[in-house]
Amino acid sequence: MGWRVLLSQDAERDIEDLYHFIARRDGADTAERILGEIEAAITGLDAFPERGNIPKELVSIGLGEYRELHHKPWRVVYRIMGQDVVVYCVVDGRRDMQSFLERRLLR
Repeated sequence: MGWRVLLSQDAERDIEDLYHFIARRDGADTAERILGEIEAAITGLDAFPERGNIPKELVSIGLGEYRELHHKPWRVVYRIMGQDVVVYCVVDGRRDMQSFLERRLLR
């Protein structure tokens, strides 16, 4: 039996915002293609949630329970909790990730 993959409200909002950003910049077809690739990676966590690495920004503050997938430049940050994989954010990795992750995950 696989894990159940869940999206937090913040992650759902991130995906919606990302779609609109890419669609405005590069067109709806490109946005659909990129979001489809990101969503396929997220869906794939139901079989192999441990495949992601621990974000270096979180290791530096002693948090090792979160993992991430990359679809450059975007990063998908998630946590395995029992049989659930909870996705907390889908974010542009070029931003100040240390501050962003501390705000998003430690509030």
